[in-house]
Amino acid sequence: MHTVLQSPGESRSTINEQLTKADKIRLLRDMYRIRRFEQTSLKYYNLGRMGGFLHLYSGQEAVAVGTISLLGENDHVITAYRDHGHALAVGMSMNECMAELFGKATGCSKGKGGSMHFFAPDKRYWGGHGIVGGQTPLGAGIAYALKYKNIPGCCLCYLGDGAINQGAFHESLNLAALFQLPVIYIIENNGYSMGTSQKRSSAYKSSLAERAEAYNMAWDVFIGEDLYEVRNRTNIAIDRARKTQQPTLLEIQTYRYYGHSVADANAKKYRTSEEIDDYKNNHDPLQIFSKALLQEEVLTQADIQEIDKAAKEEANAAVAFAEESPLPEESDILNDVYWEVDNQTEAAKHGYYFFNN
Repeated sequence: MHTVLQSPGESRSTINEQLTKADKIRLLRDMYRIRRFEQTSLKYYNLGRMGGFLHLYSGQEAVAVGTISLLGENDHVITAYRDHGHALAVGMSMNECMAELFGKATGCSKGKGGSMHFFAPDKRYWGGHGIVGGQTPLGAGIAYALKYKNIPGCCLCYLGDGAINQGAFHESLNLAALFQLPVIYIIENNGYSMGTSQKRSSAYKSSLAERAEAYNMAWDVFIGEDLYEVRNRTNIAIDRARKTQQPTLLEIQTYRYYGHSVADANAKKYRTSEEIDDYKNNHDPLQIFSKALLQEEVLTQADIQEIDKAAKEEANAAVAFAEESPLPEESDILNDVYWEVDNQTEAAKHGYYFFNN
């Protein structure tokens, strides 16, 4: 069994000991910003101010913040449609993200992508993809580019537990293992895909990550409610990828407070209120990290309340920015479809970007 498993309770690793007081406060602030952004976007979605779908990340904040906090200048991120948390964690502004939800021209995708298609190439953040599992071969491609160019980086490719049964996912693992690509596939296992529990939708022996065994790929499984633990266990895989270009499959067990999307009207029918309340009361990542920093005397309860207040104000300000922003011009609808057309390349003149003749 080729794993990178550690015994539990080793969260005080060197990688966490390197964090300064300012670093820890920033990580807590990032989690609060994600939580308040999501709650504010839900409010305005329910008011009919947004179109399309809305997949909320509330409850999973320690995964995105913890893993992305480990990245450097040569590392990349790609994810699925539950992408708001990762977007804010890589440094995207609430303004550009909220404006995208409102379908405004000032949005990160010029109002054309909506909730599922946040992008920030300048931050090496490659989406936000609406096709289930569609980002997994792209994650392998990014890692291939790093290896081809001899760049010592890695790609974090996130997916939900419901995506592991897609053919593209297995094809991607096969290629990543064959070509020895520096990609880390992260299953954010919140226990449910679209209205269906993991046990009813996926066949497995002990864990979903164990499927990596079929591809002779290293894997690990751990709980994602403690930011320190997330950083510790993920850093092992990132370090391997950078130094040896070895892929890894991580399964981080987490939980979402809301349904698969806001359109998931049966979210409280296929799971009990007691289950949701138990996670909120006993496993909430914001509360767990807040308590840890209180015990470490990094900050006070008043400091935490101020962080929360600032996150709410930032989210409300982002709504004001979005509402005041213009809609995309109708004449812009065919732009940003083909790079060749936008940049008037030689291929675009002859249609080679579509028909390779």
